[in-house]
Formats: sequence, C-alpha cells, structure tokens
Amino acid sequence: MIFAHDTEVALRSVVNLVNTLDPLDADGGERLATGEDLDRFLLEEQFTGSRTHDAAELAGVRALRSRLRTLWDSTEDEAVELVNSLLSEARALPQLVKHDHWDWHLHATTPQAPLADRMGTEAAMAFVDVIRSKELDRLRVCSAGDCEAVLIDLTKNRSKRYCDTGNCANRAHVRAYRERKAAS
Repeated sequence: MIFAHDTEVALRSVVNLVNTLDPLDADGGERLATGEDLDRFLLEEQFTGSRTHDAAELAGVRALRSRLRTLWDSTEDEAVELVNSLLSEARALPQLVKHDHWDWHLHATTPQAPLADRMGTEAAMAFVDVIRSKELDRLRVCSAGDCEAVLIDLTKNRSKRYCDTGNCANRAHVRAYRERKAAS
C-alpha cells in the first residue's frame, strides 16, 4: 500500500468519477446522465451523507468531475491550486470519523454539506497525500490508442498502463501477440 487505505479508496473513486465521461464515445459517453445514474455511482462508491436528489446536485457532481479531470494534465503547482480551491470552497475542517463499516478515516466536511462539496473535499484530501508524496506521476491516461480513460497507478513498480474501464490491456496484449506471430 502506497497511501493510507482511505486515500487509496478516494483516489479510485476520483478515477471512477472522471471515467464516467468518455470523450471518445460517439454517443457522448456520458454515464452520469440522470439522477439514477448518480444514485448508482454513489452506491457503488459507497458515498454517504445527505442528498438533494435534484438537477443541481447532478450538475454539481458533473462540474466537479471536469475540474478533477484537469489534475491528470496539471503541473504540481496547478494541482496544488485546484486542491486548495476545493478545500477552501467547502470550508474543509479535517477530522477523524468512524461510521458504517469504515474504521477511522478523515472527513473534512459535515455529512450535511452538498454532495459535490463532500466529493470534492474527499478527492482534494486524497490528492494532498499524492502531492506531498511527490507522486503525481502516478496519474496516467490509458495507454490504449483508442481510450482516454484516466487511471492511478498504485502498483509498487509503477507498471500500470491501462485503465479498468474496459478491456484495453487485453486488446493491447492480443494485438502484440498477433504482431509477434505475424513477424515470426
């Protein structure tokens, strides 16, 4: 484990949120089109706290997604600026909490804060660890030529090159195998 467990969970959630929009999909690639899509995402990612279940909440999460996506193309200074903005906007006040099946971990907003603020703050807190550890190079875009999904490489040897959204790694390995067979 490179980071604390709750940091790794938050980082994976950020990756999953960013990847709910596929810019290369001919149909627009929006996987957070409805409130039901957001409900499903939050259930899968185990987000808790209050909800308004309205269009503004969905729009807020989608706007957050766009802001978080910029981290994959940011310099360290740009990442710090975004992280600090997210924390400031949510008036973050970190504290240890324990709830549901989660042991002690950090929350920096109240459970009543708007969903996008809670999600943004959790992401920002995780990226605080990434930035302080000088690990921004673990943020990557999938190496598959036909994929723009993001990933975070949490492997010890920094070898992760493909996303988890589809079969990008399998397709690349099959392609390489066929090229080797054709060459021999």
